[in-house]
Amino acid sequence: MMDNNLSILVVDDELSVRDSLSNWFIEDGYTVDTAEDAKVALKKIEAYHFHIILIDIKLPGMDGLELNRRIKTINEDTIVIIMTAFASVDSAVEALKDGAYDYVCKPFDPDAVTHIIRNASKSIQLSQENLSLQDRIKSLVNVEDIIGESEGILNVLEQVRVVAETDSTVIINGDSGTGKELIAKAIHMNSSRRFFPMVTVHCGAIAENLMESELFGHERGAFTGAQYARKGKFEMADGATLFLDEISTISMKMQIEILRVLETKKFTRVGGNREFSSDFRVICATNRDLATMVKNGEFREDLFYRLNVFSIDIPPLRERVEDIKLLSEHFVKLYADQMNKGTRHIGKRAAKALQNYAFPGNVRELENLIERAIVIGTGDTVQLKDLPFQQNIDKPTWESIQDMEHHHIESILKKYDWNISQAAKALGVDRVTLYSKIKKYKIEKGS
Repeated sequence: MMDNNLSILVVDDELSVRDSLSNWFIEDGYTVDTAEDAKVALKKIEAYHFHIILIDIKLPGMDGLELNRRIKTINEDTIVIIMTAFASVDSAVEALKDGAYDYVCKPFDPDAVTHIIRNASKSIQLSQENLSLQDRIKSLVNVEDIIGESEGILNVLEQVRVVAETDSTVIINGDSGTGKELIAKAIHMNSSRRFFPMVTVHCGAIAENLMESELFGHERGAFTGAQYARKGKFEMADGATLFLDEISTISMKMQIEILRVLETKKFTRVGGNREFSSDFRVICATNRDLATMVKNGEFREDLFYRLNVFSIDIPPLRERVEDIKLLSEHFVKLYADQMNKGTRHIGKRAAKALQNYAFPGNVRELENLIERAIVIGTGDTVQLKDLPFQQNIDKPTWESIQDMEHHHIESILKKYDWNISQAAKALGVDRVTLYSKIKKYKIEKGS
């Protein structure tokens, strides 16, 4: 028995189908209503909000495909599941293209129907949670450059909102090009330290023999060329935030020095004896797994635990494909304005090619691709030929729905390098179901 507040409408001209499905769903704890045709269904939809609507394709008068289109004009968030005894690829693809969530074939397998409804319920719950996240995230300031509506990026922004109110040390984990510095700035600008500038140190770009002076400062005459006393980054970050980018690149000697300063908030300039104090907050970023580096003896365990009070993991772009369109449109406008060009849109084939690309360089690579496309492109639309890669995006054809499902599952598994958890999440099924499908279609890794 499931206790949920979701409502379901069953639209079918056969009384036996309406009764059977109603009984199943009521037993599972849903609120259920029925309609024998599209006309009755539309009246009920206008009077009451249904979360999930099951529609038979073959209805008297207006058919199920047209009813689906009408429903989407009323509320595009309503989940529509198509029911059909005519298991043709054309009808299923047409319904899915028009926004249907899924389809189910008659005669019904009760377990299969229950599974689809439960997945739809989870999708609604996630959608509601995302809306709640968006409402909370609206309170954040200076996050205009963080583009995305995916669950992954919304969760990151929610973590920013939570940790920004504290003074805790933060580690931001993420592949190169995911926007770690943008997240660090968002934390700083939503903290009580926002009235001071964030002080940034790109650790990987500073030679080891200069790092000590960079962080702690130096006195006049401390070394050859030190003609003047100079403040270090710790001192400059007094009252503000110190952002240590690529913290994994610092030497073991500097790790010891940084740990001491983090614990005492006191330091001495190179070549000096006077002890300085500084009230700073530290945010670090890394594209390497620091926990693994600790195990391998490449990073001090005590420093890792001192830094790892709160961690934020930024998902790579390949795990938030739904953000690619938003980011692409943002970069098109940005670079078209900079170059005084009239480009304002992305063609369908170009957009699909971008969504099918893995983006090993993440958002930074996408930005570079769009900038290049604006440079070489003509007209008001970015075309596939303007992108530095060509992809076969022609629509494939299948003999049956089973073939379509087989090929789709296989492509998702390849996309996520056979990570079952990620592939199951992308497909909207659980791991057990995915394993069952792999066994059913005899899909093998590397095939």
